[in-house]
Amino acid sequence: MNLLERQSDADACEGSSEPVSAGLRRVLRGIAASCVGLAGTAIASSSQIAAPAAEAKSEPARGRSKVIASDSATVVETSAGKIRGFERNGVYIFKGIPYGASTSGANRFMPAAKPEPWAGIRNALAYGRVCPQEDSEHFVTDGRNLAPNDEDAFLLHRGSAIWVPGEDCLRLNVWTSETNGNGKRPVMVYMHGGGYSGGCGHDLLSYEGESLARNHDVVLVNHNHRLNVYGYLNLEALGGDDFAMSANVGMLDLVAVLEWVRTNISRFGGDPGNVTIFGQSGGGGKVAVLLAMPSAKGLFHRAIIQSGPFVRALSPEYSQQVAENTLAELGLSKSQVRELQKVPVDKLSAAATNALRKTPRPQAARRDTFGETGWGPTVDGHSLPVHPFDPSAPAISAGVSLITGTNLNESVSGLDHPNANAMTTEEMIQEVHKLYGAAADAIIAAYKQDYPGSSPFALYAVIATAKWRVPAITQAERKAALGAAPVYSYIYSWRTPVLDDRVGPFHAGEISFVFDNAEICDHYSAGDPGAFTLSKQMSTAWTSFARTGNPNHSGIPHWPAYTAESRSNIYFNTPCEVRNNPEQKGLDIIGKLKLS
Repeated sequence: MNLLERQSDADACEGSSEPVSAGLRRVLRGIAASCVGLAGTAIASSSQIAAPAAEAKSEPARGRSKVIASDSATVVETSAGKIRGFERNGVYIFKGIPYGASTSGANRFMPAAKPEPWAGIRNALAYGRVCPQEDSEHFVTDGRNLAPNDEDAFLLHRGSAIWVPGEDCLRLNVWTSETNGNGKRPVMVYMHGGGYSGGCGHDLLSYEGESLARNHDVVLVNHNHRLNVYGYLNLEALGGDDFAMSANVGMLDLVAVLEWVRTNISRFGGDPGNVTIFGQSGGGGKVAVLLAMPSAKGLFHRAIIQSGPFVRALSPEYSQQVAENTLAELGLSKSQVRELQKVPVDKLSAAATNALRKTPRPQAARRDTFGETGWGPTVDGHSLPVHPFDPSAPAISAGVSLITGTNLNESVSGLDHPNANAMTTEEMIQEVHKLYGAAADAIIAAYKQDYPGSSPFALYAVIATAKWRVPAITQAERKAALGAAPVYSYIYSWRTPVLDDRVGPFHAGEISFVFDNAEICDHYSAGDPGAFTLSKQMSTAWTSFARTGNPNHSGIPHWPAYTAESRSNIYFNTPCEVRNNPEQKGLDIIGKLKLS
């Protein structure tokens, strides 16, 4: 991997052993563990860039918050019992609601069981536990007095809430403007990033759902679920029918979330008949997989994939080899699968990490693909019968409208690269040659037509993003080819002024604007007026899509559905604009290359 290639790749592609900003996340997890013992042609531009008041309510002026937590005012009865949340300035917030039982012991590697009912009122005031993601063997305690990920942590407000790891991690959170009423608001269920190995529903400050609930009158749900070895260890061939679902229990947890929503969300002012699933990076990949899962059919009605370029999932041969290697690391025979349910968390996590590193990459997996190595769902023939978007978009969800897109720069950006803008033209050419060999000159020429006047580093960064753009476009093309529900495509291209405008667009940068959180995520928005405008434009597009299946509103130029003929993309920037066939010449060249 090139020295400038950020580890964001691993956030979606688990071929690498660490997720995005892994060093920083190790520190945060260590704190938590200590608590528990461890160019297209522009065809339109936006002259009216402010979202209309009718479509996005204004936030209240900053000031003192009024918070209520009361048995008489903030209690809701769920299918498992009563929960007490709190209300802040008109938004009701419930955190850490169980949607499944603990997954430890005999429940490890099994589909989620219903949570045990409780008597009285249970508090739902704090975030729940997070699936274990780090072990003492691989935790790096000596940071060598360096700060390699500080800019990422600063701009994304990482570490805004403490993580406490544990297998009792099937918890969800709800933000709504009404409880115990008759409202039928659109429901938006968010899937967090971190690939299939890391992250949680309170990883970033931008995941806070208060602004969406208050300003756009939707109900926001996010959650924690099983990851890595706890969610994706394929034991079916070794353990028989009892472990038939083990390869995908992490995905089945998400189905359990959606079932909880169907059963309970009306008590939180939501409409169970109007549910949108959306997610970024690995969360976008989870959305793509849910689109292909029979058990999820009918539980959601629209979908949004943000920088989640997953087309294929793991082969059963590969994931079974990971499982066999995990047993070997623990000194267990293939007949001792049940013993895995007794292995302590720290020991199991360490063994699984070593096993994954020792499992060869499948020969059929191309270099620039996501989802075919590492931790992730397996095409097991029953819970996931087909690949998400190969050889076509999933027919089972043909009627589900879709938004899919990427950021202008993803795994290569100026983030935590202080010398990025010092790159010369010669260095840029060398880097592109490393990626694409003899085709580099033609690719560079094509991208210069799309982005004239770009600096050498900016050009290199956008070319390197082809590994994300190609599969995202594949998703759009194959969804459009079904001829059923529409698909919309975007490229996020806003640049934060922070850090002297060096950073540029980067992986996960758009999340705070999608959640209408430009104000609280001020390290990124920097108080820039354009940032607040774009935050309203994007959040209104996302919530309009959740409400009607169409993201258009009067604050943006008309965003056409993607077709094979137009290949329309909206560029979310200041101002927004729609382009046909963006980057197509360069992407066509790259798409024809055989990258082993």
